[in-house]
Amino acid sequence: MTYDNTDRGALFKNDRKESDKHPDYKGALNVGGIDYEIAAWLKTSNAGKKYMSLSVKPKGERDERPAPARQAPRGGGSAVDDLDDDIPFAACKD
Repeated sequence: MTYDNTDRGALFKNDRKESDKHPDYKGALNVGGIDYEIAAWLKTSNAGKKYMSLSVKPKGERDERPAPARQAPRGGGSAVDDLDDDIPFAACKD
């Protein structure tokens, strides 16, 4: 007999948590035959009530957050200004 895991899931304590950004619990969830990764953080509301904050994403999906914008170098110049240096060698001719 095969166990049907449809519309079921489980969370397990994250033993590899190294920072507050890492979830306290991680696991898997199946909804309608589609597998998801689930993560939970233990939090406390401003009123002092404990709760779990959840994140769910399709299994195997990478985090698609945009890369942070590049900051201009100190001194007021732009990042492009740093690329305008003279090349210290002569170009080769074929």
